[in-house]
Amino acid sequence: MKIAFMFPGQGAQTVGMGKDLYDKYDEIKEVYKKASEISGKDIAKITFDSTIEELSKTENTQLAIATMSLGILKVLEENNVKPEITVGLSLGEYPALISGGYLSFEDGIKLLKYRGYYMEHEVEPGNYSMAAIIGLDSKIIEEVCNNIAEKGMFISPANYNYSGQTVISGEEEAINIAIEQLKEKGAKRAIKLQTGGPFHTIKLSKAKELYTEKLKEVKFNKENPKAKVIKNLDGTFYNENDDMVDILSRHIISSVRFDKAIKAMQENEIDTFVEIGPGRTLTGFVRKELKDVNLYNINNVESLENFLSIMK
Repeated sequence: MKIAFMFPGQGAQTVGMGKDLYDKYDEIKEVYKKASEISGKDIAKITFDSTIEELSKTENTQLAIATMSLGILKVLEENNVKPEITVGLSLGEYPALISGGYLSFEDGIKLLKYRGYYMEHEVEPGNYSMAAIIGLDSKIIEEVCNNIAEKGMFISPANYNYSGQTVISGEEEAINIAIEQLKEKGAKRAIKLQTGGPFHTIKLSKAKELYTEKLKEVKFNKENPKAKVIKNLDGTFYNENDDMVDILSRHIISSVRFDKAIKAMQENEIDTFVEIGPGRTLTGFVRKELKDVNLYNINNVESLENFLSIMK
């Protein structure tokens, strides 16, 4: 069995996510406590007792999802379940780097505190939207976005999730035009997303600049990692020659290449994909691309205990 751990990104959040895990496992409760102390936010309260509007603020979402993922990860590690590869979607790259040994828990939470804050507050003013385009080649999507952009509107591909789904980000008007044009060109579906910021585009250049200074304060462990970690930037593996500050700052304004990450895991003969955290998004992407693989979602007590019993 060759295992990959996968960590979800923004959009997977729901109020109350992980509450049964928090109540049952003291070690998970301790992860929330530590993350709250480091971030200065009561992450358990934000996750379990707030509104979806409050939880969905980027500065809260990133910490809440990562903390849930890291709590589950703690239990897996204590049960000696180890991945060969770790990967995340956008903010999920941080739990992936922590799991892979490149980043300490403390530094990871500190970075996500600032990353979430800057991505929410340091954005060029505008009315933005995002949409998932399903069943259309990404080259056609790129062409449509380029044509609209040439007319003076802002729009750009933001996430290449798998070969059949690309998320576009841009001004509301540009997204609406793109949806109509992409449907005409054969898109099976075009769905507006609940995440509305122009994430992974140049509209976050100011956030990138500020975040770069925070990244410079962190020491990364590139010499002896515990697992291979895939970069969102290009779907390749981190290595000891990488400039982590440059990569993780550019990550904010660059498209996420989860499609390439799936290919990298396939080439490395991963046969067991474990999504750790809320939702089922990433296993859904893998399911669309790969056949005859094992897919697990761990997002509550039942799914965690079932997985641990399989591993035994």
